[in-house]
Parts: sequence; structure tokens; C-alpha cells
Amino acid sequence: MGFPPRELRDLQLRVRAEQRTPEWKARYAVRSGVEGTVNEFAHGHGMRRCRYRGQGKAHVQHVLTAIAVNIERLSGLPPAVEAPTPRPSTAFQSYLDQREIPRLKSWPTLGT
Repeated sequence: MGFPPRELRDLQLRVRAEQRTPEWKARYAVRSGVEGTVNEFAHGHGMRRCRYRGQGKAHVQHVLTAIAVNIERLSGLPPAVEAPTPRPSTAFQSYLDQREIPRLKSWPTLGT
């Protein structure tokens, strides 16, 4: 077992004390949110390697991937307006209705 030099030990104590302050925690909260986004890009969207050569093309790839991620995130939000009305019955659903065969619950239509 070894002990770090006094300068390193003093630095560790000072940094650990700073990490208990509300200001540091607020700054770290922002960083931790960004780290999650970076991790999503690296692991979820393959951004560790660029598909194209050149800084300009790589930049375009990153921008387009960011747009796609934003659209993906926005699609998970609850809709701000009413849900669209169900589509009209298909010919097959009308055929089943004529023969009084019950519909599956996954077949929402205008009449039901």
C-alpha cells in the first residue's frame, strides 16, 4: 500500500470538498446530460466512425444524425393536438362486417 505525495493528497482533498458545493453539482448536472447524448451518438448511431472522408462530409453526417436524433426524441413526446381520426374500413373489414364476424381491436375505423 502506498501513499500519494502531500501535494497530490492536498489537491484531492480540495477537489473533493469543491465537489460538495451546489455550484459544482449544477455544472456537473449539465455535463452528465451531455455525456448521455454523446453516448447515444457513439453507441446507438455508430458515430465513432465516419461514413465519409473529409471534415466537411463528416460534419454533414454529424448534423444529419443530430437532426434524426432530435426527430426521434420529439416523436416520443405526447401529441399536442387530438389524435387523427381513424381511416375508413377496408374491403376486407367490410366483408367481415357483412357476415357479422367480430373485428379485432387493432382495427379502429370511422364507424366504431
